[in-house]
Formats: sequence, C-alpha cells, structure tokens
Amino acid sequence: MFRTCRGLCARAGPSAGGWQPLNFDGGAFNLKRTGELLRALLVLRLCAWPPLVTHGLMLQVWSRRLLGSWLSRAFLRGSIYGQFVAGETAEEVEGCVQQLRRLCLRPLLAVPTEEEPDSAAKTGEAWYDGNLHAMLRCVDLSRGLLETPGSAGHDVLMQLKITALTSTWLCKALTSLVRDPRASLELSPERLAEGMDSGQDLQVSCFNAEQNHHLRASLSRLHQVAQYARTQRVRLLVDAEYTSLNPALSLLVAGLAVRWNSPREGGAWVWNTYQAYLKDTHERLQQDAEAADKAGLAFGVKLVRGAYLDKERKEAKLQRIEDPTQPDCEATSQSYSRCLELMLTHVSRRGPMCHLMVASHNEESIRQATKRAGRLCCV
Repeated sequence: MFRTCRGLCARAGPSAGGWQPLNFDGGAFNLKRTGELLRALLVLRLCAWPPLVTHGLMLQVWSRRLLGSWLSRAFLRGSIYGQFVAGETAEEVEGCVQQLRRLCLRPLLAVPTEEEPDSAAKTGEAWYDGNLHAMLRCVDLSRGLLETPGSAGHDVLMQLKITALTSTWLCKALTSLVRDPRASLELSPERLAEGMDSGQDLQVSCFNAEQNHHLRASLSRLHQVAQYARTQRVRLLVDAEYTSLNPALSLLVAGLAVRWNSPREGGAWVWNTYQAYLKDTHERLQQDAEAADKAGLAFGVKLVRGAYLDKERKEAKLQRIEDPTQPDCEATSQSYSRCLELMLTHVSRRGPMCHLMVASHNEESIRQATKRAGRLCCV
C-alpha cells in the first residue's frame, strides 16, 4: 500500500537510490508444509477447470446429498476452503495471521458475504442486520490482530461488501436513478451523508414506503460500520461488484466519504475499489480523484483487475448492450498500468490525503508500482 512519499522513503531505508527492489524468488513457500503446497497446486488446477467454476455451487449441493454434511464439510475444509479462508474462529485466524507476519505481511480481513444480483429477495431486515453484527465483530478482530509489538502506526484495513448490508434490488434501483440526471440532487452524496449522520427521515420520491424504509435501514447499517471502524481506527475498503450495481456502490461510498473522509476525521477511512478490466475505469478514477481533491476530501483507492469477467460478458450479451470489459488480458494490463500511474501521481501530490492499495497478483504491476513510487519519492 502506498500513502505518502515520506512514508515510502522511510520504508526504503538508507540504500543508494532510496528504494529496495522486490524479490519474487518464492521465499514465501518456505513457511508452507509439503501438504499445503500440494493442496495449493490441486486447488489451482481445479480453479482452472471451467466445469467446476461454472457449476461449483451445484456440485457443492450434490456433495452434501451424496456425502452428507459432515464429510462434505471436511472435504471443503481440506481443499478449497482451507486454501482461501483464514479460519472460522478468532483463534484460527490469529494463527494464520501470525504465520504471515513472519514474512512481514499484515492482514486484510473480510466477511465473505454478498448478495448475488439475481438472488431471491430477502424479506425484512434480519439477514442484513445479522451481517451488520458480523461486520462489527470483524472490525474488532481486525483491530485486535495488530495490537502486537511493532505494530504501532500501521494502518488496519478491512474489506466490506455493501451487498451484505443492503439488497441488490436497492442497488439496481439506485443505479438507474444515478444514471438519470433529474435524480442527481435527490441522491447527492451530501444528502446521503446528512441522512446517515443525522438519522433524518430520508425519502426518495419514486420509492414506496417499504422501499424507503429499506434505504434508510441500509444507510444506517453502513453508517454504523463506518462509525465503529473509525473509532477503532480501521480503514474500510469497499469491494466493487457487478457493473449493474457499481454506480450505486460508488454513490454510497461517496456518501460515506463526505462524512468520514473529511479533514476533521484525519484521513481516508472509507475507500472505493476500481476494476481495471472495465473500459471506463481510468476516466471514472480520474473524475473521482479530482472531485475528492476539489472537495478537500481524503481519497482512498483499492486498484484491482476484476473478478466477474465471464458474468459481465454474458450479461452484456443477454441485455444486447456493449461489453463493458476490456477485450483481452493485455488491454486489461494496460488499463491497470494507466490507473496505477494516475493514482501514484495523486499520492505524490496530495500526500496523506490520498491512499492507494495496489491489489494485484501480477508481478509486473507490482514492479511498476514500486519503481514508480521510488522515483516519485526521490523527486
């Protein structure tokens, strides 16, 4: 994660040029047992098998029917679940975190709950309220995991899925309204922030009473998580999801940012995620960065390539609209590189008012980021 040039130089040490090159020689594997490495290889191969990726949920249901819940659960824990999930209890998560700390890595915890766009509508607010309590516990866990010697001054980060706290129906409805210029004043980030903060009876004219109630309840849940995270000094990184939802997610993040990313709060406590595999990402990122600068708000960005490629393309084909994704891997990498250059320039110019997480498994992107950051901090 890159914050300010001063921070970058401090981490670089006194070597010539002020920057230490990264090393991808596989040293992280030294902490892994042979069984863990074999499991990782197996899971990698399985994830590259299209039938499993396409029909994963259905196969999981059948495994429960054929093997029973206990055997099915044991199989998942020893394979895919064990590879990607830090643990089910605080003790299991802490053990995983301690192993990562030996490599000077710090955790970014997430509650892996979201609502699919085509899922059945939930009745009432109970499901979302349950997720709210899980989010608040995750804030506590995130804070506690870094209250160890040598952790002073480190950022504590947590990932947040908005569709765990509000329905995809509402996100789709808000997306439609965001794209309507006539609704811009009714749904401005400032109005949402005021509604979150004051608890006033926010109303959207085209929603019925039940829908307005769900909107207010959703805003209240988001505000509670952000407020508690701020008191615990945990920064929230809001995940991007599908293009049918993202304009609404960005609107909600902007509302949270007006309240929690102001100078009086001391920095960017709510970040947004930008997906480089979408064609319009660089333009939106530039607009949002400039808008935050103009408003005097801190700006936090998690930059990713993207995770919903196949579904986005299928949905575009079904809706007979232009494919929103980049045509190939090379175009996505070029998009990521342009967004990275843009954000590093903003970080170097705005200092602690601008934060960036380079969220990529791509070695070339990481090398570009560290080299460019090194040059900027020495200018």
